[in-house]
Amino acid sequence: MADEICSSSHPLLPPTSEDERVSWLRLLRSRRVGISTFYRLLRDYGSAKAALDALPSIARKAGVENYAACEEAHVLKEMDMAARFGACLLFRGEKDFPIRLTDLSDCPPFIWAKGDISLLQKTTIAMVGARNASSLGLRMTRRLAGELGEAGTVTVSGLARGIDTMVHQASIKTGTISVLAAGLDIVYPSENIDLAESISKRGVILSEHAFGQKPLARHFPVRNRLVAALSNALVVVEAARKSGSLITAQCALDLGREVCAVPGHPFDVRSAGCNILLRDGATLVRSADDILEVLKASTVNHHETEPQQTRKSEENDQQIGSSHKAPCRLQDMAQLHGEILNRLSVVAMPEDQLIRDLKRSPADTAASVVQLELEGKVIRQPGGMIAKLCQLGLHWRGLIGVELPVFELFFTNCAVWLA
Repeated sequence: MADEICSSSHPLLPPTSEDERVSWLRLLRSRRVGISTFYRLLRDYGSAKAALDALPSIARKAGVENYAACEEAHVLKEMDMAARFGACLLFRGEKDFPIRLTDLSDCPPFIWAKGDISLLQKTTIAMVGARNASSLGLRMTRRLAGELGEAGTVTVSGLARGIDTMVHQASIKTGTISVLAAGLDIVYPSENIDLAESISKRGVILSEHAFGQKPLARHFPVRNRLVAALSNALVVVEAARKSGSLITAQCALDLGREVCAVPGHPFDVRSAGCNILLRDGATLVRSADDILEVLKASTVNHHETEPQQTRKSEENDQQIGSSHKAPCRLQDMAQLHGEILNRLSVVAMPEDQLIRDLKRSPADTAASVVQLELEGKVIRQPGGMIAKLCQLGLHWRGLIGVELPVFELFFTNCAVWLA
């Protein structure tokens, strides 16, 4: 949770004055200050203004000379561009800020929005898929998005070509949310400029990037995490084995969202990713009713069924020689992966100790460790020891390329700044 980043005895409070709003923007727009560092600075110094004043001193201690924070004039220019564009700035902690985003460990402190921001508080379904979608995939998307909209849900997608475009087109009358991988005033691909304008009038478009920021390759997986976080459930229509849609699905799983997929022909490479998700336990989608049933089950029965399943699982795990099956749901698998990674650190520990600590069946834990090892998240060492693999460059913040070089390492290694 993002709250862990800014852990404090008090919840994060949004800025209450125009000067504070400007300071928040200046702090996050400053060089080498990313989301995690932003929250740490805010926690340690109490306000964005105090953190800005301290940045040059922090930089010198980290070996960076002549450091200057983002100029106020730069932020005022961005805010002026937003005002002329008709956009508003939603700060975390405000009532209009999309509360589901706070499930992210790197929840943006603020986000630009244009349109009907009340849609951000409604039940939402994210739909993603291939850019080179098939005719059948587009027809299925149009049908699903239209029926979901008629049922009262709001769709979420990323305004990309193919499936994303069809999602927005089919549900624009009932409500749709588009998340951009660039500044709110930069629409990519350019052929969707008119569609984005229509969405901003009848739906809402969002971006965490500064106005005028062009889309870069690293922005798209970052955008995908917002698409996943904004949704109550995610539907994948068509996706290749290695695609941005599967990145979005993984983000959804990590956040505890339900994942659904439309099956496809085994010979169609555009359906390979969906078929993999279905093999691993995603809900098969034949119509919008399948998605709505998943939504109903996750919201109505979550507090009733999950404790019973957990107790039953713990009883089975306590049996010697238990042949407990691996989690059949992707959400359960993601939860186990998260528990393993939370237990591990860069300091190796015995695998049998990990199994005892987790109180899970050895079969489930061993299978998950193998999968995490293949994904490059853990590493085995001699003597049955395992550790979390420290791959800074592969972390989200490494993909963004704004946090890790100096400040993140400085805050991680210097206890004086981590009170």
